[in-house]
Amino acid sequence: MLKIFLNGKTGKMGSCITNLIDNDDNLELVKYDCLKNADVVIDYSHPDSTANILQECIKFHKPIVIGTTGIKKELANQIIESSEKIPVMQAANTSKGIINLKESVLQFISDNTDQVECHIRETHHKDKIDSPSGTAIELEEFIKNNDKNKIVKSINISSFREDEVYGIHEVTFNYENNSAEFKHEALSREAFAMGAITAAKFMSTSKPNIYKFSDIF
Repeated sequence: MLKIFLNGKTGKMGSCITNLIDNDDNLELVKYDCLKNADVVIDYSHPDSTANILQECIKFHKPIVIGTTGIKKELANQIIESSEKIPVMQAANTSKGIINLKESVLQFISDNTDQVECHIRETHHKDKIDSPSGTAIELEEFIKNNDKNKIVKSINISSFREDEVYGIHEVTFNYENNSAEFKHEALSREAFAMGAITAAKFMSTSKPNIYKFSDIF
């Protein structure tokens, strides 16, 4: 049985992950004050709380999956440093569909030689604090790092907040007279919650290093 400590379980994502754990006989949710008894930690909280739980993970040598977004440079550096001592996965988006989106985008920029402008549009629920989303920022970096043919002249990100939207990410490449669009939409929080648990299973047997969600696949 995999014992999971969940940091941020009172939030909407935390509640969804809790429900999945409670309904799986192979998983156990560890109580708040028993992190040292856990096999792995999942963090969906606030950057300040992430910083604290990261130190606890180092203290007890526990792997951690960080789904918290809005992380600034100082904490990002701490996360990288921590990965020298414990397994750390930083995953702005734990939906497998985002990996498929990236694969499609990668295929596009690898196959094309014409210059394009890129527009990333992300839409989330009104309670989401960080803007642009961590996934949009991650997509921007992914495109920059993989644009070997140097076809992307510019990248622009637009953020929108609406009721009952779990996460929509659209990547559009504009030519002079036409465009190509790639899109991923999460239809429920379970898409992310299931991915977070899959990540936790992977990390529970991993060695100290910094991991991405795509490393699972």
